[in-house]
Amino acid sequence: MSTQLPPGLQMEKVDERIMTLNVGPQHPGSGHMRLIVKIDGDYIVSCDPDPGYVHRGEEKMAEYRNYIQNIPHLERPVIHDSCNILYPYCLGVEELLGIEVPERAKYLRVIASELNRCVYIQYWLAIYGIFLGHSTMFMWPAGDRELFIDALEKMTGARVTHAYFVPGGIRNDVPANFEDMLLKRVNYFEKRIKEYAAVFYDNPILISRTRDAGILSREDAIRLGTTGSTLRASGVDFDLRKKEPYDVYGELDVHSNVLKEGDAYARSKIPWLDMLESCNIIRQAVQKMPKSGSVRVKLKPNPKGGNDEVYKRVESGRGSLGCYIVSDSKPEPYRVKMSVGSFRNMICLPYLLKGEKLGNMPAVYWSLNYWPVEADR
Repeated sequence: MSTQLPPGLQMEKVDERIMTLNVGPQHPGSGHMRLIVKIDGDYIVSCDPDPGYVHRGEEKMAEYRNYIQNIPHLERPVIHDSCNILYPYCLGVEELLGIEVPERAKYLRVIASELNRCVYIQYWLAIYGIFLGHSTMFMWPAGDRELFIDALEKMTGARVTHAYFVPGGIRNDVPANFEDMLLKRVNYFEKRIKEYAAVFYDNPILISRTRDAGILSREDAIRLGTTGSTLRASGVDFDLRKKEPYDVYGELDVHSNVLKEGDAYARSKIPWLDMLESCNIIRQAVQKMPKSGSVRVKLKPNPKGGNDEVYKRVESGRGSLGCYIVSDSKPEPYRVKMSVGSFRNMICLPYLLKGEKLGNMPAVYWSLNYWPVEADR
């Protein structure tokens, strides 16, 4: 019997030592994303990320709703950091419409975005803790984030999906004595997260699992287009709040946290340091914010932009988050495109996991500060 193959086909040699595993897409570790992992014994030979399972068509939906109607659904990809994902969209619409946001609203935006940043990081950190079998570092962040969730509820009227940022400012002013309540929570929150060092970041088990694991060099971090904590953990000092200040960030003293090791430990520590810096930013904003004044510009019904385009970006909990908007003189945008940090950071995953042990995959994967729903949009 002939074993000749049809033209164009070749026999592929199969290495019996290699096993292919599907991690996900319905998996608490992959977060609704499939990782196609090939292993040789305990060691990862290759990893092929397969995103797209939670694609929601956010960008296409934006073309069928006007500039205000787009607010509630555009925050859905990152519901626990909804202020930061709405931020660049609102900045872009304001430039298209020629709107100048009131000063008090700018400070309240900064406060809300920093509160949301901490809420997101605490959620990420809780998952990172349980990935590593550290149940205390699941319970502590999950409980402590309630301090800022409650503050955001008093500020916006909603615990999670706030829809607080709108073109022209914010939906509503804060209640009386909000600043005093907020500062008390910030002081307590800062005290609590400093205690994470002893139980987690100085823990020899965490250090042994993450130190020198999944090393991303400074050159590769830049070449692969990473952003946020992943980029700064590899020694690149880039934070849009400092490099391209928006709203009133230029009037505040913002410190950018940078580490040089580029390993999973450094990537896990940068977000924790960022929460401490958020506390510092919130205190400055409360102190400098005008005590009264308008918080929103009243818009005409169905405002229209001209024949123009704009791109705005902010520093979100996952890094640089940009929004590109094309207007064609209609109440609905012609095109909305979002550039998210999660997708950019995911690209380097195959490079970091090659040669790692399979059991250490979660420690490297989740250190990238990846959020599947944001990446898929």
